[in-house]
Amino acid sequence: MKKFMDYVAEAATLEEEVIPWDMEEVLEGVATPLILDIREPYEFDCMHIDGSSNVPRGVLESACEWDYEETIPELVNSRDRDIVIVCRSGHRSLLAGRTLKEMVYSNVRSLKTGLRGWNDYEMPMVRQDGEDPVIEANADKYFTPQVREDQFKPKET
Repeated sequence: MKKFMDYVAEAATLEEEVIPWDMEEVLEGVATPLILDIREPYEFDCMHIDGSSNVPRGVLESACEWDYEETIPELVNSRDRDIVIVCRSGHRSLLAGRTLKEMVYSNVRSLKTGLRGWNDYEMPMVRQDGEDPVIEANADKYFTPQVREDQFKPKET
């Protein structure tokens, strides 16, 4: 049986990644990339890179095409634009990158280590609607895994 991390590992061999400290240079370049944050809206509202667009992974395919309720015109028109996909850890963004490449997007990269690595590099993030910068200590707490007891694999007896 194929597991989540098997899919991530497979996507990592196929997709290009950009590391947070190189992303700083990308953002200062001549052509600003489309930063596509594929986390859920509640995650995006909590903290995100200023100027990024939120398109949850669950509606990504329909957001990339015309005539859907989820259509994002900027994304539909960005098939040749530099796109950097962002998520919390860099796993979901690899999977989303694979999807975009299958949908004929040509310049797609994933932010390696996701916003967790972005925060570790002490890069700024904002809250919903770009209001208030995120306090680093709050971000550290947010990026610490919160796995409940019932979410762990049962111990064999």
